[in-house]
Amino acid sequence: MQNLPLVKALNAGLRRALADDDRVLILGEDVGPLGGVFRVTEGLQKEFGAQRVVDTPLAEAGIIGTAIGLAMRGYRPVVEIQFNGFVFPGFDQITTQLAKLTNRHGGRVKMPVVVRIPHGGHIGAVEHHQESPEAYFAHTAGLRVVAPSTPHDAYWMIQEAIQSDDPVIFFEPMSRYWPKGEVDLTQNPTPLHASRVVRTGTDATIVAWAGMVSVALRAAEIAAEEGRSVEVVDLRSLSPIDYGPLLQSVQKTGRLIIAQEAPGMVSVASEVAATIAERAFYSLEAPVLRVAGFDTPFPPAKLEETYLPDADRILEAVDRALAY
Repeated sequence: MQNLPLVKALNAGLRRALADDDRVLILGEDVGPLGGVFRVTEGLQKEFGAQRVVDTPLAEAGIIGTAIGLAMRGYRPVVEIQFNGFVFPGFDQITTQLAKLTNRHGGRVKMPVVVRIPHGGHIGAVEHHQESPEAYFAHTAGLRVVAPSTPHDAYWMIQEAIQSDDPVIFFEPMSRYWPKGEVDLTQNPTPLHASRVVRTGTDATIVAWAGMVSVALRAAEIAAEEGRSVEVVDLRSLSPIDYGPLLQSVQKTGRLIIAQEAPGMVSVASEVAATIAERAFYSLEAPVLRVAGFDTPFPPAKLEETYLPDADRILEAVDRALAY
């Protein structure tokens, strides 16, 4: 057991994947000597060489296209997108090629490509650096989409993603890069696409993912101080979604609040709300409520705390749900 920040847990997971399989490569802008903007790949090029940890030109479409070609030749490339908004120059390669090639070839061609994308806000950055674009990729058939919230999950999920024969979009919560958490380096009891209850309760359920899990847990702590028992579910995987623990939780509490950093319009929260309404309608004691970023472009850094959901906004939704 080690106490690591999430960024170091990712580094350790990548190191282990590179050591275990010579077919694993890392590609991206400044991933070599610099170690990436957030130092996720720090030291890996020195250890494994410039042919396996490859500094690329500033050309996301070219990076992802190269990874697709490498996957077709039997490699298992891991692509780093420097900031979340920078993925869009490579969006065509991801959605029209990477996501579809296996199906296009009747399953004969595997696409074991991982696209790592920093996710969410709370770092005081400018436009294109704090976005939450998960809905685009969860909507795209042929992609797996995951988002760890803890260092332990980051360590294991990056390795499981690399082992997948399907393309995986791997969202990393920037707000959680540096807080430390326990990482069990010997075992991982939770599969890649399983959701998990991270706090038990009886009055209402909050579901979140990535950086919003810590905010949801804080809201649950405050609610407990006020005499309300709130359960928190970490979704972990956004495509496919493991609804089992979430349905069991809602059947117990009768109330669901979904918290995300992304805008609410046509979002992962929308999908979860619709599915719970379909599959647990008779268990619900109140409407499913969503707490999300506003339906506007991400604002300047000085306004991000107004834009992003916080514990108070989640608690307000809990109060509304309990009022029914």
